[in-house]
Amino acid sequence: MRGLMMEFPLTIPAMVRRAASLFPDKSVVTRRPDRSLDRRTLGNVIERSHRLAVALHDLGIGRSDRVATLAWTTHQHLEAYLAIPSMGAVLHTLNLRLHPDDLVHIMNDAEDRVVLVDESLLPLFEKVRPRLTTPTQVIVMRPPGAAVPAAGATGDAATLDYETLLAAAEPGRFAEVTLDETEAAAMCYTSGTTGMPKGVLYSHRAIALHTMAEGMVECLGLSRDDVVLPIVPMFHVNAWGLPFACTLFGCGQVLPGPHLDPKSVAELLAGERVTVTAGVPTVWLGLLQELDANPGKYDLSALRCLAIGGSAAPLAMIRGYEERHGIHVLHAWGMTETTPIGTVGRMPGELQSASREEQLRYRARQGTPLPFIEVRARGEQGLAPWDGTTLGELEIRGAWVAERYYRGAERDSRFTDDGWFRTGDVVRIMPGGCIEIADRSKDLVKSGGEWISSV
Repeated sequence: MRGLMMEFPLTIPAMVRRAASLFPDKSVVTRRPDRSLDRRTLGNVIERSHRLAVALHDLGIGRSDRVATLAWTTHQHLEAYLAIPSMGAVLHTLNLRLHPDDLVHIMNDAEDRVVLVDESLLPLFEKVRPRLTTPTQVIVMRPPGAAVPAAGATGDAATLDYETLLAAAEPGRFAEVTLDETEAAAMCYTSGTTGMPKGVLYSHRAIALHTMAEGMVECLGLSRDDVVLPIVPMFHVNAWGLPFACTLFGCGQVLPGPHLDPKSVAELLAGERVTVTAGVPTVWLGLLQELDANPGKYDLSALRCLAIGGSAAPLAMIRGYEERHGIHVLHAWGMTETTPIGTVGRMPGELQSASREEQLRYRARQGTPLPFIEVRARGEQGLAPWDGTTLGELEIRGAWVAERYYRGAERDSRFTDDGWFRTGDVVRIMPGGCIEIADRSKDLVKSGGEWISSV
């Protein structure tokens, strides 16, 4: 018997409508290349995203066409996040830290029709551009009010200016398309550490569910009361989904642009009264050194959560933040293939009475799976027990986990016959479901019948 509920599609346009209705006055702050701050409202960002969608439509972009971005974390990049999926096209973020050869492979594989490029990244893109096989229109993003070079000054008269396009586009012409939640909304490519980069194509449904999970107390617990600073870049796995989550939940957004040095990060955290931030351990090690070197300089009392992912967080760093600066650290794990957050290291209530060292050791692990995510570990003898000792390769499945790669075979070696994704991470799983990563499978050495970490 079929249920009698409305078939309301879980899509990015629905998220944008909510934000436009409930949170138009929420703040979006961007640090410009000259270090000044651009301040505007979320309503303005959404209105500009409608203009961008109209401009892209006039350039011939239609449903399922890929639109790439080569950009830092700015309000213009956020506009692309909202505009491109809302018009039925596919947002394709390019990792500017990859080698130009990888970027050439990625853009040719995706067949990007348009690329939005930050002006500061034009030299990188020009190394890629002559080798693209798909005719690609280039739109250069400069800070609003910045001078636009004369046509041909950059060596190509066909290059368009982002702000000029938006000024000429009439937002009233924006027409939201009716989308199926299973349609593609965005794509990212893996880093290529185990071969050529592979595309992961995210559906609207996967992004919507992942976004709602970030609002759960089990995850980041985001709400309209938060101000969020994503240090993880928007070109890296959709900034861990934070641009979408901040839009849906009405969080204030602080976007750091190209300035990710410890002093700049500390200034933004303190000056904008940030409550939640997220990034990789290397960034947080630098920030910890800045805080240690300047005790009392930065008021971070508003910061309730510093999320760490991308690689294992050193126990000493977690201890340093919490014991010397009173900043709560939250450890998470995920991959490009998992949209990306899969597990979060929230400490269970039964450990509240445990020793401080035991609590820290638990929270230095990668955590337990979020709702609608399932994990298991497979060793040489089959599935490994959840005993906190036995090692096995982590396998994962769930509502926002890829089932195969873009242009990939129906099943390749990274996917099991029964539909689980093989992560390549070797883990032990605790009795309560908390995972602890030991190493990458390709970095393990077998000696005397035992797996030994190369680290």
